[in-house]
Amino acid sequence: MSDLQAVKKQIYKLSVLERLELLETIAQSLQEELRPRKPVPAGTLTGLRGLLKTAGKSLTDAEVEAMKAEGLAEKYLE
Repeated sequence: MSDLQAVKKQIYKLSVLERLELLETIAQSLQEELRPRKPVPAGTLTGLRGLLKTAGKSLTDAEVEAMKAEGLAEKYLE
C-alpha cells in the first residue's frame, strides 16, 4: 500500500472537525508552494546598508535613554 493510499484510509477515521483542519492545512501548504515569489533584484541589500548610517558619531546608551525620557516627558507632561 502506498503512503497516499494509507493516508486516504486514515482520513475516514478522523472526525469532521479534524478533516476540516486537515483540509485547511493542505490548502495552506498549496498556497505557499504555488504562490509566485518575486526575485530580489541584485544590489538591493547593498543599497540598504547605507540607510542606517549616520552623518556623525553614534549615540551612547545614556544619550538614547535621555532622548527616550525626553520624548515620554513631552508626550505625557505637556
